[in-house]
Amino acid sequence: MAKAKKITKNQIFRALGLKSKMKGANCGGEWFATSKDYLKTYSPTTGELLSTIEQTSPKDYDLVMKQAQAAFLEFRSMPAPLRGEIVRQVGEALRAKKDMLGALVSLEMGKIYTEGLGEVQEMIDICDFAVGMSRNLSGPTLQSERPKHRMMEQWHPLGVIGVISAFNFPVAVWAWNTALGWICGDSALWKPSSKTPLCAIACQNIVNEVFKANKLPEGISCVTVGSGRIVGEKLINDKNIPMVSFTGSTKMGKRIGGVVGERLGRTILELGGNNAVIISEKADLTGALASAFFGAVGTAGQRCTSTRRLIIQETVYDKFVKKLVANYKKVAIGDPLDPATLMGPLIDEGSVKDYENAIAAAKKQGGKVLYGGKVLKPFGAATFVQPTIIEIANKAEIVQHETFAPILYIMKYKKLPQAFKLHNDVPQGLSSAIYTDSVNEGEAFLSFLGSDCGIANINIGTSGAEIGGAFGGEKETGGGRESGSDAWKLYMRRQTNTINWGGEVHLAQGVEFKA
Repeated sequence: MAKAKKITKNQIFRALGLKSKMKGANCGGEWFATSKDYLKTYSPTTGELLSTIEQTSPKDYDLVMKQAQAAFLEFRSMPAPLRGEIVRQVGEALRAKKDMLGALVSLEMGKIYTEGLGEVQEMIDICDFAVGMSRNLSGPTLQSERPKHRMMEQWHPLGVIGVISAFNFPVAVWAWNTALGWICGDSALWKPSSKTPLCAIACQNIVNEVFKANKLPEGISCVTVGSGRIVGEKLINDKNIPMVSFTGSTKMGKRIGGVVGERLGRTILELGGNNAVIISEKADLTGALASAFFGAVGTAGQRCTSTRRLIIQETVYDKFVKKLVANYKKVAIGDPLDPATLMGPLIDEGSVKDYENAIAAAKKQGGKVLYGGKVLKPFGAATFVQPTIIEIANKAEIVQHETFAPILYIMKYKKLPQAFKLHNDVPQGLSSAIYTDSVNEGEAFLSFLGSDCGIANINIGTSGAEIGGAFGGEKETGGGRESGSDAWKLYMRRQTNTINWGGEVHLAQGVEFKA
């Protein structure tokens, strides 16, 4: 069987309308920018300069925002099922470009190609989900205490939603928000990570074709490539943006939540994770090994749902760790567009430094490196590292923090209550899992006695959430929810209605008030 040819940068650029020099602002028409401030984006694999983008200026932002507001006023009048049809077409357009967009994610962000394809599939899936949801944006009819009165709830479009995305999922998180926002009648303003601007430009190019073909107003989908200091600050302080969805660090999330909250806006905050898997002596260790391996090594540990900690029952600890180390030794590290690669690079040299600092801190705090711990130099762009396993106590300070790198902390437990305590004894609360064949252990983990996370799984790892469920976490993870279930409600405003159809006036609670 012939070996598949690796997709090249030139092929990707041609297919997605990308160039070596571009402008960073768009609301459906031509790309523009007037800042004279340029952002260079590089391949984390080779260090190659991919493109130079003129960033959005404050004046450019104002123009984009004006378009987004005008588009919202028109778009909200379109019936929701017809908005759903537009989203269906966006999903089809993404299907047609899946291979190249997935390759761009690998080229610019560094995750392996199969994961890049998986991220684009998430975009397609949320479009499919949103299409069905567009016919079910429903509120209940409620029972009034007053005779011949009807009470009900309905949901209305919210406005221009702001989306600030992170580098590690440079396309999917935007799609989670915009697909739902669009069926709800909102327009969307996207500020992508400055580490992955090409992914945003490519997505906007794809969406523009769909909106133009349907003769929809410019401004329903907008992109502003720019720094957080300029564009980000404008967005979060903008009183004309009633909701901001932010994915990123807990530190930045706290600030954004405070700024938006000060103007009484709403936020969806998807912040740090410190995700653990409990491995019981009653578990299928083969399945547990596969899940822990992908959870810790996949995307080079740069997922908010990456497995950061393994809490292993002491009687199976040595056996499990031996097999895990053996798997780590087989990890093929290299070009993420090479099908043979299992782990690509970290996003940049700053992330490599964080990796090195975390390992040094772990050693000082009593940790023992069982595998890895090295930066691979010279190797590509010097952003490649070894996936690393460290035996350490959960109470160690470094374990209490999220390091966005392939570092896995492992520890033992005796009885299940101890495992639950170790599991929950971190500031974050995103994703969690237990591997066990015991119904009682699994049910306990899902109960109020068990995981305190927004996502809790049995015999499935912490990574790889489906779009059908609401995604998000508790504690310092921010409390936000995106994607499936009833997350659409966050993109609309609720209205309670009472209708008197009997003519006679009745006051609630039996109040009498007559002249």
